[in-house]
Amino acid sequence: MLIMEKNSVYEMNPQEYNLKLAEALKKIPEFKAPEWVEFVKSSPSKERPIDEPDFWYKRAASILRQIYRKKTIGVNRLRTRYGSKKNRGMKPERFMKSGGKIIRVILQQSDNAGFTEIVKKIKGVREKRPGRQLTEKGRKFLEAIN
Repeated sequence: MLIMEKNSVYEMNPQEYNLKLAEALKKIPEFKAPEWVEFVKSSPSKERPIDEPDFWYKRAASILRQIYRKKTIGVNRLRTRYGSKKNRGMKPERFMKSGGKIIRVILQQSDNAGFTEIVKKIKGVREKRPGRQLTEKGRKFLEAIN
């Protein structure tokens, strides 16, 4: 009789898992928050800069979990995922994508750490979308978080 082993990434509560993954990412030297992160907004729809101290690591953990879930994902889809509604005063709210710089830098850091790799679009193959996907090292790292 085969026993199906449930994946540890989906066993845990997502918020709890992301916090544990963020703590683990702090120990990796490739993941460093740049100096400019405390002065920028995460999206044009936000009114104030980010004031959370561990924002960079929490966002990196969230992005890595998204890549794990979706298999292949690019910056544009992540911008849509982290976007929000902009308060336009008397005019109706409108959805705006998040800024791409934070997402791009986190993806470059995860590339340097060896957790993700760039997937190029293969001509004639519809299933392969360009973007980032997890490497075996990244998959093992995410599954090792308890």
